[in-house]
Amino acid sequence: MSTAVHPVDEKLPAPRLFTLGLQHVLVMYAGAVAVPLIIGRALKLSPEQVSALINADLFACGIATLIQSLGLPGVGIRLPVMMGVTFAAVGPMLSMANNPDLGLLGIYGAVIVAGIFGLLVAPFVSRLLRFFPPVVTGTIILVIGISLMRVGINWAGGGLPTLKSMAERVVDGAPVQQLGDFANPAYGQVGGLALALFVLIVILALTRWGKGFVRNVAVLIGIIVGGAVATAFGLMHFDKVADAPWFGVVVPFAFGMPQFDVVASLTMCLVMIVVMIESTGMFLALGELTGKTVDRASLTKGLRADGLGTLIGGIFNTFPYTSFSQNVGLVGVTGVRTRYVTAAGGAIMLALGLMPKLAALVEAVPTVVLGGAGIVMFGMVAATGVRILANVDFKSQPNNQFVVAISVGFGMIPLVAPNFFKHLPHALHPLLESGILLAALVALLLNLFFNGLGDKASAEAEAAGAAASEHV
Repeated sequence: MSTAVHPVDEKLPAPRLFTLGLQHVLVMYAGAVAVPLIIGRALKLSPEQVSALINADLFACGIATLIQSLGLPGVGIRLPVMMGVTFAAVGPMLSMANNPDLGLLGIYGAVIVAGIFGLLVAPFVSRLLRFFPPVVTGTIILVIGISLMRVGINWAGGGLPTLKSMAERVVDGAPVQQLGDFANPAYGQVGGLALALFVLIVILALTRWGKGFVRNVAVLIGIIVGGAVATAFGLMHFDKVADAPWFGVVVPFAFGMPQFDVVASLTMCLVMIVVMIESTGMFLALGELTGKTVDRASLTKGLRADGLGTLIGGIFNTFPYTSFSQNVGLVGVTGVRTRYVTAAGGAIMLALGLMPKLAALVEAVPTVVLGGAGIVMFGMVAATGVRILANVDFKSQPNNQFVVAISVGFGMIPLVAPNFFKHLPHALHPLLESGILLAALVALLLNLFFNGLGDKASAEAEAAGAAASEHV
């Protein structure tokens, strides 16, 4: 009997774990702090209160990542997953923020209810695994990569503008998908584009000629080198680092006891369903990248971790959590599949939440530097989807072409036409503003329409899930 350890469960030396974990943190940090900044501005909180939101977010993010990566009994998918606040909740939370009867405490009440809801429905959502044959999973992962590429390109072009203007634009009703479209005088400047290209070239060179560990941390080295060049040209500033305190304490219910509203809670539960369907796509992508089968049992545990992370978020003054797709691309780039790397990243996030000065140092990295790395990583997610689709039978089942074509088209709607659904009921916007969710739903329906559940892939998925569910 073989005793070989699967690469997902491989334990690396502590220095390597820290370095690889830091690489994951740098990749997802900008996205991790964006939501508390937007909500804090919308609520007109003081700078000290916004800082408290960020510290709480990083702290809870670390806990949720550790749970997802290392696992608890019945909770956590035990794959290399980094957790962060989902952007799917931004629109509904901004509506709650503008409601004088709800505000921040109403948001936290709704988040807590959504977390409990996620824990309860995870086993039922995981039963959908039988509806995810390769033609569906490949399409969803392809759309995830395409959606992320927009983020990487906007980072490379100069990133998002000042947080103040971002919050004001969102409060005025602009869709979340337009966060990269704000008037930004520095956007697209030659210097920023050159720096992003330089980081991209460094990463590609290290990937081509680097060996072993150096090749594994090519993205981190590229970001560090890009940060050094940015500092030399006066593009990286450390004022916030100097002003930030060394230590901070994150306590539950720091803003007061949560308030529970039925409509707000139901809205956030709807967001939770969106999050869980998107997470299913992320988990399947990671399963392909790591060579670890994602069966019904493991999917249930992963979705429970989303619910538990959201519950923890509501208790510790932050928001709903999901698996960050940015880091899926990093797994593809580095080829490092062990879950202990993201666990190290979770520990680093936890530390950043307790040490605001270190968090400010990470935040100082210019977005153009991250953009050069983002184009590589996010493109790898799309390439994973293409690789899965390459194994789909398009010859004897030509209707599979329609599944891919129409699903990708629907997934592109929020990206290229963010006002496409503006006249539909506002309650549907959490569903309609997610290209990933639209692609997933359309792919599921079209696959059922053309192939039913009689194809071999669906049968195998169903059998694997049913067998594994006995061990949940």
